[in-house]
Amino acid sequence: LEDAIELDVDAICDGETTVIGGIMEHIEQAGIHSGDSACVLPPYSVSRALQEEVRRQTRLLAEELGVKGLMNIQYAIQNGEVFILEVNPRASRTVPFVSKAIGRPLAKLATQVMLGRSLKQLGLEREIEPEHISVKEAVFPFSRFPKVDTLLSPEMKSTGEVMGIGENFGVAFAKAQAAAGYELPKGGTVFISVHDGDKTKALVAAKKFTELGFKLIATTGTAAFLENNGIAADRVYKLKEGRPNVVDKIKNGQIQLVVNTSLGKKTTSDSYEIRRATVMYNIPYATTIAGAQAIAEAVSELQKGDWQVKTIQEYHRTIGGKK
Repeated sequence: LEDAIELDVDAICDGETTVIGGIMEHIEQAGIHSGDSACVLPPYSVSRALQEEVRRQTRLLAEELGVKGLMNIQYAIQNGEVFILEVNPRASRTVPFVSKAIGRPLAKLATQVMLGRSLKQLGLEREIEPEHISVKEAVFPFSRFPKVDTLLSPEMKSTGEVMGIGENFGVAFAKAQAAAGYELPKGGTVFISVHDGDKTKALVAAKKFTELGFKLIATTGTAAFLENNGIAADRVYKLKEGRPNVVDKIKNGQIQLVVNTSLGKKTTSDSYEIRRATVMYNIPYATTIAGAQAIAEAVSELQKGDWQVKTIQEYHRTIGGKK
């Protein structure tokens, strides 16, 4: 499923009633392990009609499988069609994230359901849809493993997760990145190098960074493509082309953000060395186009000023009446 959007759904069923705990949209495309992909609740680019279809299918699956307790389903959406990737009649790693986002302890409630209580008795009869945005981000141990590539794949590499909450997606994503240890830059230079299949899709993010006042530098092929599409970008040497090359510029603090994609495992030594340099020098990076676009949205919000900070209890109070 090329360029499909992946959704994670946590639901709770008592044998008769199924209530959606939360629908999470993955920021990285389907094919990246769900434990490694950042996700946002509620979904930010999936139509209401498609979300309703996902809800309908979730209820049908829960009923047919006879679930009593928690259930997790992973969907993919491609060209408006819904695909089911996997169904797990059990708790998922996303349950703590969803519980904090909606203000209800899903694992505790599911335990009560498994012991014979109904969702009506527990006061959870319909889905809670908070007005705030919650973003879950994966934390990776790449700095401790010198030879591991940071490129994301179906193989899970993360060792932890963090969460950001905000009034909009950009702020929530920026908070999640800060919690993961990356301070997103408000200005500076962005290095972009993407494989041919991503060049057209990279234009949106590249244009956004330019509008935000960033300078773009790129390897020869990507720079030429950007310039042909009206986006200014300076050329920088690949590792084998001469000095100073892109890794030199990362080491010298001349690059504040890296966007670098490769096609599956067909990664060049250049791409690998670039990604390793970002880890060693703690430079924020994106290995997917969706990730680059999310960073651009976050930077846009950061440029407007400091984000608002609330306790999680304050967020929960705004949805306290929605049972």
